[in-house]
Amino acid sequence: MTSRPLNDDEVLTEMNKMVAFIKQEALEKAREIRVKADEEFSIEKAKLVKQEQQAIDAQYEKKRKGAEVAQKIAQSTLTNKSRLKLLHRREEHLQDLFATSRSSILTLAQDDGQYVQFLEGVIVQGFLQILEPSVTVHSRKRDVEAVQQASAHAAEIFKEISGREIEFEVEGTLSDEGAGGVKLMSGSRRITLDNTLDERLRLLEDRMLPEIRNDLFGANENRKFYN
Repeated sequence: MTSRPLNDDEVLTEMNKMVAFIKQEALEKAREIRVKADEEFSIEKAKLVKQEQQAIDAQYEKKRKGAEVAQKIAQSTLTNKSRLKLLHRREEHLQDLFATSRSSILTLAQDDGQYVQFLEGVIVQGFLQILEPSVTVHSRKRDVEAVQQASAHAAEIFKEISGREIEFEVEGTLSDEGAGGVKLMSGSRRITLDNTLDERLRLLEDRMLPEIRNDLFGANENRKFYN
């Protein structure tokens, strides 16, 4: 069958069909693009929301940790201040106790009878420790006479105990600001004994301090070792 050329109406009809097909294709393509764009937008939006949420969580965690550290520092500072204040009060109490002891020592030095007896005791002790034929006894200037008397008696006691003679010389070289007592130096000057009241009190304070602390304030919970 021989084809014939299309008339104008048929050409118009075909063109309309082609236009309708192209338009339909365009609409479907546009729909696909819009759907894909919506999906990509949703994915990107979800990603941004997640990132922002993570950033917020990280910032919150940082602030929370910072607040915890600040609280611990403040609590530690308060605890340290309280501990230092307590230690300061304890030290004041101990110093008051030692001051009372010093006052008692000064009272001892003012009682001639007791003081001479004390001097005899520490001088005999010194003679026996030094064990040399001659000793220099140093005292306060105000005590020279009392120390001379006490040394003479101490030399007799020393002879009774050791069977040895001892020569002594008293010199008022110690400060009158001290509490009293004596220092003994061997004739060879190699041995010196400090038997002043100030030194004996200092040694007693050092020796008794742990026991005094324990009696006054109880055992130290942080102390692990004891002598």
